[in-house]
Amino acid sequence: MILIKNIKALLQVRPALNATPLAGLEQSFLPILENAFLLIEKDRIADFGEMSRCPLRADVEIDAFGRMLLPAWCDSHTHIVYAAAREEEFVQRIQGVSYEMIAAKGGGILNSARRLQNKSESELLTGAIQRVEEARALGTGAMEIKSGYGLTLESELKMLRVIRRLKSLTDVTIKATFLGAHAVPLEYKQRRNEYISLIINKMLPIIAAENLADYIDVFCEKMAFSVAETENILEAGAKYGLKPKIHTNQFNSMGGIEAAVKYGAISVDHLEVLNEKEMILLRNHKTIATLLPTAPFFLNDVHTPPARQLMNKSIPVALATDCNPGTSPSISMPFVWSLACIRLRMTPEEGLNALTWNGACAMEVQNDLGCIAKGKIANLILTKPVPSMAYLPYAFGTNWIEKTILKGNIH
Repeated sequence: MILIKNIKALLQVRPALNATPLAGLEQSFLPILENAFLLIEKDRIADFGEMSRCPLRADVEIDAFGRMLLPAWCDSHTHIVYAAAREEEFVQRIQGVSYEMIAAKGGGILNSARRLQNKSESELLTGAIQRVEEARALGTGAMEIKSGYGLTLESELKMLRVIRRLKSLTDVTIKATFLGAHAVPLEYKQRRNEYISLIINKMLPIIAAENLADYIDVFCEKMAFSVAETENILEAGAKYGLKPKIHTNQFNSMGGIEAAVKYGAISVDHLEVLNEKEMILLRNHKTIATLLPTAPFFLNDVHTPPARQLMNKSIPVALATDCNPGTSPSISMPFVWSLACIRLRMTPEEGLNALTWNGACAMEVQNDLGCIAKGKIANLILTKPVPSMAYLPYAFGTNWIEKTILKGNIH
């Protein structure tokens, strides 16, 4: 057993929380227990409470005086399996070339696809495990990982098999998403229906037979897939038991939100461009709005996700890194928290709820993760000595994490 005692504050203590995401005023409230202890037995939280009833001893004891303890992050949107960085595109954007212009010339996602197709599964696994371990060191305890840089039958399967292998190599809880509809390959530009047929009739049956994915995702954008194409692909995925997620409204408002709610998407992700009608539609459904503030930050986009308006309409908001080689090359959830406060005007409490509990809901792991409660998996972050909870997102760029504990293992 591991006993953590003299904890300055336990953050996100929700022993009676149901399985639904937090929205509206609930998202602004963060339950905190001060001067506390927490007991871990095997991989689970066995007990916690005020120091006045702290157990006398345990196999391992950590004195957390001046430190805070909070749930590990649940990063519900990443693309960490890739072949190489795209820093040359970063330079092009500095020089004034837009993301859309780069993509139109075969850059962007297609650039990553060409590079990945030439890499072996072992090479991809080596890079991916390094990124997972970097995320773990920054406090991430669960992440969703997407395919989508393969864009051929062989390479999409290769990516998903790498994700499956990652699950056995790390304490980080991993969910897999099939994103074959990330972009239309150049060779299919004039025969889009053939590529969609490849996704539906070739890729999906094998993915389902090998149980390689939990979700199916589509990039619904003018540069990617139309609403009709998106619906066609989501409908096909549903026949194989793959629950839908959608990339949409990153650059345009074009019907992706309507498709998301029509097919009961677990989450709708990006939302840099969102109108009043779409927000009202989301308010009346259970879909989680997953915001990715590092993407518009890195692209220097004038649009930022309207977090405040979404929360004011009682729409549950999650936050994630969108870690990928082109538009968000950071795996740091602490930086996402800071950026959400600075750019999206979220309070520290709202941000922490979005990074933990709502992120867990967006991956459907909330029965085990996302808050501090008896019986939950012991995925925790122990801070260095800090003055307050608000100091954590305030001190952006500062490594305030002293230890991560995943499945009861101290790192």
